[in-house]
Amino acid sequence: MKITRAKKLSGELTVPGDKSISHRAVMLGALAEGVTEAEGFLAGADCLSTISCFRQMGIQIHQEGSRVLIQGAGLHGLKSPDNILDAGNSGTTVRLMSGILAGQPFSSMITGDASIQKRPMKRIITPLTEMNASISSVKGNGCAPLKIQGQKLQGIHYLSPVASAQVKSCILLAGMYAKGNTSVTEPALSRDHTERMLRYLGASVSSSGLTASIEPEPRLSGKKIRIPGDISSAAYFIAAGLLVPNSEILLKNVGINPTRSGMLKVCQAMGADLTLLNEDHSGPEPMADLLVRTSSLKGTVIEGSLIPTLIDELPMLAVLGAFAQGTTVIRDAAELKVKESDRIASVSENLKRMGADVTPTEDGMVIHGGKPLQGAVIETGLDHRIAMSFSIAALAADGETEIPDADCVKISYPEFYQDLHSLQA
Repeated sequence: MKITRAKKLSGELTVPGDKSISHRAVMLGALAEGVTEAEGFLAGADCLSTISCFRQMGIQIHQEGSRVLIQGAGLHGLKSPDNILDAGNSGTTVRLMSGILAGQPFSSMITGDASIQKRPMKRIITPLTEMNASISSVKGNGCAPLKIQGQKLQGIHYLSPVASAQVKSCILLAGMYAKGNTSVTEPALSRDHTERMLRYLGASVSSSGLTASIEPEPRLSGKKIRIPGDISSAAYFIAAGLLVPNSEILLKNVGINPTRSGMLKVCQAMGADLTLLNEDHSGPEPMADLLVRTSSLKGTVIEGSLIPTLIDELPMLAVLGAFAQGTTVIRDAAELKVKESDRIASVSENLKRMGADVTPTEDGMVIHGGKPLQGAVIETGLDHRIAMSFSIAALAADGETEIPDADCVKISYPEFYQDLHSLQA
């Protein structure tokens, strides 16, 4: 993909459905009684991996584009899979499903692609083992493939060393099959989509401060779930609207869950012209239309409890920092090293290629913004978020930028380049 500077962006977009919520709609719909209809489902590779895993366990799932019907089998209705469950490139699938699989009356094995087999799974193996689960890393390196011998679980109160929705969700989902209540306390609040959807489908889940708890053996009932647009996908178009001159973009029905909307807070702190319209709080997830206009940005500090609310948006925010006047500092984000790529190294290296003044640190980076950027050949490491972030950087840089592995955007946003092109028409 070759991209040059854009003169103006304008128009309206509906970004794809939220990836996190799409995964959970399939998983919890499968464990509910009756039919769950998910509207706005993200038909990207990661969520299709989740569908494939549940089909292997006997769940009937009918998918037509962004509408998915899941015929639930109830909490104890999953069947033993004939083959190893393959999560593809999806860490969410591996970590959340491990919690469900730990309490089943059968054995299973779950793995994923080469990137997934390097991602840390000790963070779920430890709490699940405390719950009396039999789960092990087949290669003994704390990574997938994972072998799980389902058995009777015991509720625990787990103090999580990381603020991670995947870890928290894994434990709460295992808690449905445990004896006694299960709770998780985090060092900072991570996204709460699992708690919201469990509650919406009928589970007894409570949240107090940094602690979420679930009572065992919930009876989940299938319902209609409206999945909002993914704020992580909207982030690229928010940034594009802010950076490209004379731009005005309306993004429709974007999720504005407070545990995910850190991107909006940071943009406002940087001086962004960003307005929320038509807010809707009627379903389990709040949503709104976002109106974005070209803005002159200033540097800011991104740290602490904000980090879990925007972890996937940090590559895009780093790019914004390079165009902003003054210094932008990102810290407390060591989690970026264990994503689809080491995003601290990747973002820093690619920004330097474009001529930015950036210094990587152990847990983030320091960016002295305001220098004009030049087109470059971007090394994506097959990471979809790197490819999309630097595609937006290219729209505000001199010369031509080349993204060799642009196809990797299909992981989360198959129509990304078509949507980007539609705003330039």
